[in-house]
Amino acid sequence: MITNIFEETCSSIYTHLLMNIMRVKIDTKEKFTVIHPEETGLTGSLTANLAETCKGILTQPVRNVVLNLDAVLRIDEDAARALAELQHGFYEQNASFVVCGLRPEVETVFEATELLEFMNVTPTESEAWDIVQMEEIERELLDSDDMEFDKQAE
Repeated sequence: MITNIFEETCSSIYTHLLMNIMRVKIDTKEKFTVIHPEETGLTGSLTANLAETCKGILTQPVRNVVLNLDAVLRIDEDAARALAELQHGFYEQNASFVVCGLRPEVETVFEATELLEFMNVTPTESEAWDIVQMEEIERELLDSDDMEFDKQAE
């Protein structure tokens, strides 16, 4: 009896984990990591899994992310909000997070939730790369300005 309950519980947990694991391709470049979900639909629970993957990148030497959503055909509002919050968290940590490849039906959800205007979104991955590189240069310049300001204050 106890063995059956244990097996049923383990099976249920395993099924839950399988249902909430998102398949993604990850490609680390010199200045950023490209994350490319292979799922055609994004829900809040799948996006939570993606968010954990992305947050782990913040602890790596290459902390910037390009999220390529060109394979995503559907996204729910919870997932859209989660991605906007994730992007905001990256910028709070002084790292870039650029979304690219939005299909019209996915872009519509971001517009309907009034998130698109606050997000850093580009049509193509190469444009996203350019944004990340420009933001890296901007951070380097701001850091060097801070150092010069500190020297003048002494």
